[in-house]
Order: sequence, then C-alpha cells, then structure tokens
Amino acid sequence: MPKTNELVVDTLIEAGVNRAFTLPGLGVTWSLPAFYDRRDEFDVVLTRNEWIASIMAQVTGRLTGRPAVLMGQGPWLTTIGAIGVLEAHFAGSPMVVLTETSDYDGYGQQGVYQTMTGDYGGADAMASLKPITKYCTYATTPAEAVFGVQMAVKHASLPRTGPAAVIMKTSIIRQEVEMPTKPVLYGSQGYLAYTPARPDRDAVARLAALLDGAKRPVFIAGNGVLAANMGAQLQALAESAGVAVATSYNAKGVIAETSDVAVGMLGTWGVATANRAVAEADLVVMLGASMGPDYTRFRDPGLIRPGDQTLVQVDVDPRNAGWVYPVDLAITGDMADVVPMLAEIGLSAAGREERLAAVRAVKERTRYNELPDLPAAQGTVHHADLVRAVQDFLGPDDMLALDAGSNRIWSTFGLRMPYPQQLLVPGGTGVMGWGGPAAAAAKLVHPDKRVTCISGDGGFMMTLQVITTCVQQGLSVVYLVDNNSGLGMVRDNLGEKRIGVDFADIDFATVAEGMGGKGLRVYHRDEIRDAIEEGHRMGGPVVIDVKVDPEASHHQAVDNAPL
Repeated sequence: MPKTNELVVDTLIEAGVNRAFTLPGLGVTWSLPAFYDRRDEFDVVLTRNEWIASIMAQVTGRLTGRPAVLMGQGPWLTTIGAIGVLEAHFAGSPMVVLTETSDYDGYGQQGVYQTMTGDYGGADAMASLKPITKYCTYATTPAEAVFGVQMAVKHASLPRTGPAAVIMKTSIIRQEVEMPTKPVLYGSQGYLAYTPARPDRDAVARLAALLDGAKRPVFIAGNGVLAANMGAQLQALAESAGVAVATSYNAKGVIAETSDVAVGMLGTWGVATANRAVAEADLVVMLGASMGPDYTRFRDPGLIRPGDQTLVQVDVDPRNAGWVYPVDLAITGDMADVVPMLAEIGLSAAGREERLAAVRAVKERTRYNELPDLPAAQGTVHHADLVRAVQDFLGPDDMLALDAGSNRIWSTFGLRMPYPQQLLVPGGTGVMGWGGPAAAAAKLVHPDKRVTCISGDGGFMMTLQVITTCVQQGLSVVYLVDNNSGLGMVRDNLGEKRIGVDFADIDFATVAEGMGGKGLRVYHRDEIRDAIEEGHRMGGPVVIDVKVDPEASHHQAVDNAPL
C-alpha cells in the first residue's frame, strides 16, 4: 500500500510542481524518502535555515509564475520561515507551504514539546499561517493531505497568486493508505483547470479613447505588470503614443528606465521626475498598482488629485480598483490580457511628439539622468559610487537583486535599469536578509543569467549562510556587500543620538572563503566595476566586501521637496 508521503509527492508532480526548499525536521524528515524516490522529477534544495528556504521558494514562484514548495517542521516554519510566506502574501508570489504539527505520534493533547496542534500546552500552526496565506488546511487523514495539496496548488496559482498551506498531523505522514480512499481521490488536473475571465473590451476601448484625448497621460505600472511579464509590451505601447511610464517600488525596472517615456519610480524614496510627471498629468492610468501610501509620498495631496485628474485603475482583483483613491474608470483584468488588448485597439500617435517633449522637459528639470558625486572618507566609497558602478556594468543578460536599507534606497533612487524586468526587490515587506537567498533562487531559475546582489552588511549577515547553498548547488552569484558597519538608514535617522546601530566591522570576503565561496575587497570607487567583472569571471559564489563610509547618508536619495 502507498504511504501518505508518497501520495503527496505524486500529487505535487502531477500538479506541475517540481522544486522544494527545506531545512527538514521531524515530520518533514519522514517525508523525505518519498522525495528521494522521485528525485529525477523533483528537486529538493537543502538550505541552512527556514528563513532562507522561504525566500528562495517565494522568489522561485515569483520568477516562474508556478508555485515552489516551502517545507519544514511546524514550529520553525511558522516562525522563522514565515518571513518568506509573508513576502509571498504581500507580493502575490505563488507558493505551497508544506508543514506538520510536531505532535510526534499523537501526543499533542498531552503538551509534547514543539507541538503545533493548537491544543492546551502547545502552539497553533493553523492560527499562525492562516492570516498570511490564501488557503490553509489541517490534514488529519491521508486523503485530506492529498486533497489539501491539490487545493493548495489551485489557490496558490489563481489570481491573485500567493501562498497556500497544508499542515499535516505528524502521525499520518508515513501512514499506509488503503486504496481507494474515502472520500475518493481524483487526479489533480480537473481541480486545476482554469479559464481566466477576460477584461471588458468596451471598457478597454474607453481607456484608449481617454488616452487619445489626454494632453499629459501617465501610466503607473505596478506589481501586476511585473507578474504578467508585460514590461516590454507596455513599453512598446507607451512609446508608440508618447505616454509617460512611472512605476511603483514593486515594479521598478518593469520597463527600461532608459526609455524616452520612462520617468522612474514614484514615492519619497523614488525620483523627483516620476513624482512630478504624475503630479502634472491630466490622466493617470494605474496598471496593477495598489497605489499604497508608501509610493504616493504618503498620500501627498498634490500627487494624485481625484476630481482634478482623470483616474483609471486596472487590476486583476476588482477589490483593488478604487481601494485607495476613487477612480473615474475601473477595469478588471489581468495585465497579460489588458495590455495586449489595449495595443490591439491601438493608441493615436497624434500627440506623441508633444508628449515626449514634455517628458524630456521634466527629466531635464529634475535631472533624471544625474547621480550626485559625493565624497567619502579615505579608504571607503559612497553608496552612490557603488550604484554608479553597477549601472555601468548591467547588460541584457543580467539580473540584479536588492536587499533593504540605505543600499536599497540609493539603488532604487539612482539606478536606471537599462532592460525590462531584470530587477528583483523585496516588494511585499521590504525585509532585511532577502537579497542573498533571492539572488540564489534567481540563478537556480535562470542559470543562463548573470546574477548580482546588492546588500548592506546588516541584511547580508542575516542570511549569509546562503553562500553554502550556492556552493552545494554550484550557483555563480556575485554578492556586493555595501559594508558601512551598521544599520545605515536607522543611523542616519537618529542623527547625533546613535545607539544600537553600529556593528563591529566584518571581513565578509574571509567569511565567504570559509564557507567555500570566494572573496574580494574594495576600498576605492575606481575598484568597484573591476571587482564586479572579476567576481563573475571567478565563478561560484563570490562576495565583494565594499567598504562604505559610515557617514554616507541616504538623505540625499529621497524626494520630499514640495511638488
């Protein structure tokens, strides 16, 4: 007779899921023999902790559009591993979470240590995961485990995509299953069948008419454009009619930011060009963008003005249109359908040159293509120097992952991504420690790409164990550590009263070598570009320890001036 773990693995493969990230323990350990038997069809990636596993699963889902599996023991997956689940929840990344209650052989009611059944004396895995997942079930029988996995894949994959969880009672994982089960189990494909609702063509035609009649229209591209891989098509459409394109933080770089129509990223930590292009627009078309306060300068009344500007919002979820701002037209649809439909209907090029001239004018006025040249103490560099070197380095086959803190603020402020959709950011939560595992996952998904990560020393230290995963998996990733020996953003905000923000200096190059990777060090701005090139030539995981002036502030990389 088959065992529950074998049926679960069979179901994942049948549903088109073929990769899991784990640090196994207890019940998940009992699942591993079934994964071993299907190892030619299913890839299990061992990580050093649940935090790293969760981020790698989230990024894999984001890049492929199909769920990857995060699996681990209940107490740790629902706490340490919840970091990546939360990012998947906010960023809309498909993910299947597979865990168990750690009640050993049914001792949950007696308060066995680690138990997650929700009984007296224990914790509750369901209560932990349900608020941050689209779907969460507790399987107490083999049939429930299999059906739960089928439903988890279904919910994770459907709009809006996100994480879905199956919590198994530990004692069922290696239980033999009498067939046929009761209730009867069926194949997965009938559950996963899906025909998406198409956007209303008349509404899209009305949008085309509004765009044709506008003097200064602006597209705001959000995560929906990124998830649908519509960056290049949106760029071509915007260029054909001279429509400016601003982006949310989630979607930075979704079009080439060197395009004539690109005005950059919105928000306080965005660029002045984008904020003023939107403020001066007569028509604002929000494409898969939630319009959250974090990228509207916290609802700056001069940026988005209902009643004064015509506002259109397009989103796959009808609840999102008119969520933050009242709109004049709401269109429900996936960007993968709306953008091609709008292109098919066609936009007039009559006002194209006048619109492009206006975009050029705002770019010149706000110095869109200029990055400040700022001093740094001897033997160190400024954040801006690192950004400038990366800008010059990026080519069409590059992917760049960011982390959190001053390094990311300078990167999102200063970088003009030259090719669509080559940037990865922790857009759902902005959590520190995300960049390292994200870059590793990107290399797994796209082995043909040249993958680089920019991280601060604070964030990189949190998940630097990913270097060992890169070594085991043979992943050539270059990690640029913006090392200012502290929590730079927090330190800047404290001013003269600095406490709890300064770290002892770490030699990350030596740490990398001790983990089986390779290391380089940079002390001067002229060395950065050469070090990046050398790092990628060296192969394997390479950590470049860039010594950054602790006094280099992020305050010059914000736009909070009056509109």
